[in-house]
Amino acid sequence: MKTLYLDCASGISGNMFLGACLQLGVPEKHLKSELEKLNISQEYQIEISDVSKCGIGAAYVEVKLLRDFEPEPIDKPNIRRISRLTHGHKHRTMADIKKIIDRSDLSSTVKNYALSIFSVIAAAEGKVHRRPPEEVGFHEVGAVDSIVDIVGCAICLDYLEVQKIFVGRVNVGSGFVKCAHGLMPVPAPATAELLQGFKTYSFGAEKELTTPTGAAIIKALAEFSSDLPEDFASEKIGYGAGTLDLPIPNVLRIYLGESSGKVDRKLFKLETNIDDMNPQIYGWLYEKLFAAGALDVWITNILMKKNRPAQMLSVLADSEHQADCEKIIFEETTTIGIRVIEISSRAEAVRKMAKVQTAWGEVQCKVSAYDGKIVSITPEYEDCKKLAEKNNVPLKAVWQDALTKQEARLG
Repeated sequence: MKTLYLDCASGISGNMFLGACLQLGVPEKHLKSELEKLNISQEYQIEISDVSKCGIGAAYVEVKLLRDFEPEPIDKPNIRRISRLTHGHKHRTMADIKKIIDRSDLSSTVKNYALSIFSVIAAAEGKVHRRPPEEVGFHEVGAVDSIVDIVGCAICLDYLEVQKIFVGRVNVGSGFVKCAHGLMPVPAPATAELLQGFKTYSFGAEKELTTPTGAAIIKALAEFSSDLPEDFASEKIGYGAGTLDLPIPNVLRIYLGESSGKVDRKLFKLETNIDDMNPQIYGWLYEKLFAAGALDVWITNILMKKNRPAQMLSVLADSEHQADCEKIIFEETTTIGIRVIEISSRAEAVRKMAKVQTAWGEVQCKVSAYDGKIVSITPEYEDCKKLAEKNNVPLKAVWQDALTKQEARLG
């Protein structure tokens, strides 16, 4: 499967991730056209330049917010403009950001990547500032530049057809950083919260090397691996530059290659029976658990003593996220006890997303393979739903057309 390995020897930020992906082969034109689907292109412009950090050539991405229209400059031949125009810096809540992403014409895969990153940021910021995640005012993270960074990263992952992300030890830096709330120790509180369960260290500069956005990408999408996985075969390496000039190369190095995606890790199933809770809470609970790193969450209807209807909540989590999931279950439900069952092993099919053109538009399909053979093809529900609504046709017709054409395409 297509795999990324993040070498965060000088930290990680959203724009560093974007720059590295551009060096890995994501076309700037593709990034531009996809970002325009957010319908906020009048608020920002992106500058991409080739820079050198301690002798390493890297791509530097900068999102600029301008208050007034600014014509294209002609005195910067090294800069490639992706977009222009803006009218000021906007702070947005999680609800605002979700609306922007949901209402866009981005693929369901891109939306899922982006929303998962924002969800873990909302949970971390909410915990730090003692507020519900949906009410968090994102300040820097909710600004247009971070929306573009995060959605841009999602676009790049979709284009590269990445199925697995590993990350090594993360250099967070040291000292203090100026935030909307004042001076904060490095790593900033939200960054520290997001990187729980990952191995971090400080080296090279009294600066913030890992930002909340960079930490959220790791938290939402990556899995720790102390080194490149044993079966990983690197095909390309990309370097994304940070803003700082340091004694060490201020770059994020990303390896792109193929691997089985397997690592040695302990998995646990957390179970509890609940018969006295408002069922409306389960939707909220699912979001919290997935944001905390749960691999899967499901409900089973059961009968308890005196034939009382109840639900058995089951959560699959690895050892790094087990404690966080247990804490959420105790805080958000009425349970007073959780069964912890260690899973000795789990067999996984290799999965990748493949696009197919139906009679009504493009649909993403999840293609799963095991032992070198395709075992299932599943069209994405949200893509089919959108096309069914847009063209006033039955959803099952779109779904079947996507399945039939993807099967024919893959033989």
